[in-house]
Formats: sequence, C-alpha cells, structure tokens
Amino acid sequence: MRRYPLAALLGLTFTCAYFGAALLAPLIAPYGMAEVVGDSWEPSSAQFWLGTDSIGRDLLSRMIWGGRTTIFVAACATLLSFGLGSTLGFFAAVKGGWVDQALSRMVDLMMSIPSLISALVVLSVMPVTLPVLILVMGILDSTRVFRLARAVAVDVAVMDYVEAARLRGEKQGWIIFREILPNALSPLVAEMGLRFIFAVLFISTLSFLGLGVQPPLADWGGIVKENKEGIVYGIPAALIPAFAIATLAISVNLVADWVLNRTSSLKGGRGA
Repeated sequence: MRRYPLAALLGLTFTCAYFGAALLAPLIAPYGMAEVVGDSWEPSSAQFWLGTDSIGRDLLSRMIWGGRTTIFVAACATLLSFGLGSTLGFFAAVKGGWVDQALSRMVDLMMSIPSLISALVVLSVMPVTLPVLILVMGILDSTRVFRLARAVAVDVAVMDYVEAARLRGEKQGWIIFREILPNALSPLVAEMGLRFIFAVLFISTLSFLGLGVQPPLADWGGIVKENKEGIVYGIPAALIPAFAIATLAISVNLVADWVLNRTSSLKGGRGA
C-alpha cells in the first residue's frame, strides 16, 4: 500500500466505502428506506446519527439506501453507454466510408440537443422506472463515448499491427476487440470514471426536478429535493447528500487518474 500515491489511496478508500455501503445497505441501514421513526428534522443524536428528514425518517438510513439506488443507476447507465458508444465508435473507425459518416452525423444530431432537455422530454411521456432511466441515460451518454472511442480508434486503426491483421484476413470483430480495444483502454478507463460521475450528477438532477427516481425509492438528488426547505432554517439535511455526491465525484476521479497514469507508465515501460 505504501507504493500507492496518497491521492489514489484516499480515492480508493472513499470509493470502496460508498460502493460497500451500497452493496450492504440492507445489512447496515439502521431503519427501512421509507420508515418514519421520529419528528421532522430532528438534530443529530445517539439514535439518529445524521438526524431525521422532513417527515421524520432516519437520514442516515435514507443516505445509505439512496446511495445504493444512485450508484446502481449510474453504474448501469455508464456500462450501457460504454458498451454501446465504444462498440459503435470502433466500428465506425474501422469500417470508414458512408458507415462512419452516417454514425457520426447521427451522433452530432443527438449531441446538438442538450442531454438534460432530451431526457426531460422523453421521461415526460414515458413511465419513470429504473430500467427506463438507465436506458435513457445510457443512450444519451453513449454519444460522448462514441466520439472519444472513434477518435482513439482512428489513430490505432492505421498502425502496422492492425494492417497486418487485415492482411491475415481477420474479421472486423477480431480487429475491434483484439487489436484496437486493448490499445485504447487507457483513455477509455479515465473517461469511464468521468462518465460515471456525470451519470451520478445526471440522475441526481433528474430526481431533484421530479423526473428521476420516484418515491418510495430514495436517491441522493431526491433527498436534496425533500429537504431543501430546511436550509432556510439552518437545517443541514439537504447538504449531506450534496456532500456525498461531491466526495464520490472527487474520489472516483482520483482513482481514474491513478489508473490512467498507471497504465500509461506500464505501456511506456514495455515500449522501452
């Protein structure tokens, strides 16, 4: 552990803590997700470590359950966006021609409309469920991944080893997943951390606007919305989920930067 930079250790510690709490939420949450156990906005105490929310639910339990929902939705949307965006981006770079132009122009059209507006329009006419949220967020975010994956793949596709694979008669799938993907992982891993954080912010924003995670499920953006009136009275219930979002964003970015530096240095060492 001493070989790891301090920033990476801090990032790993907070990231593992948040993901661990999300996975173990049914075991470590003191109360149920929607269980009313006290009065409105009670202060911190031995019974309620973070106090209670606007209707008397234990805020610590709400934070644990809300983190579980927020991280699950963001992680699934990120995996979907990377699976779809990177595959299409690599395919466009390898295929070229009219296929590349058609996919690129379609992505440009989708990116010309702000993602939040697109999501609000779609979610206003569809049932707001977790699968729908994941699908909408994943498809909208895949456009950014497509642009990055295509840009990286275009540079890799002209390398000698890719040309050698083409001359050997390898199929498109082999070239994409065995030649291009391993050499494009470093920027994609770093981007995955950023896209995950944007997904956390995106789902939190949608929940704050009322079109994200719906009650009785909890998520951090919804907890901010439910307790925002308390800020006027000096009650910090709405600031606790905001702090959780900020620390999760910083910790994941620290881990992503460390992974990027680690993989880059390993490649440099092998090249030397």
